[in-house]
Amino acid sequence: MARVRVNEKYQVTLPAELREKAHLEVGDVLEAKAEGGKITLTPKSVVDSDIETALEEIKAGKVSRPFTSAHAFIRALRRDARKLKKTS
Repeated sequence: MARVRVNEKYQVTLPAELREKAHLEVGDVLEAKAEGGKITLTPKSVVDSDIETALEEIKAGKVSRPFTSAHAFIRALRRDARKLKKTS
């Protein structure tokens, strides 16, 4: 088990062995969680947050259905615009 020291800026340096095992590189994003007196760092990709946002929008009904053509898409946009005008 590796030990790290917290410096005066509350930063830690991860030992090379841990960085290699986790396949970490400079600039990688980590999710930090504190539970039960422990801190867990989990590598995350930027795509994860985009996917998370998309899933939240799907749950909230903020997405539209797939369209079979550009014409169908434009019709749906116009229909949605009319609905928005009525509610404003």
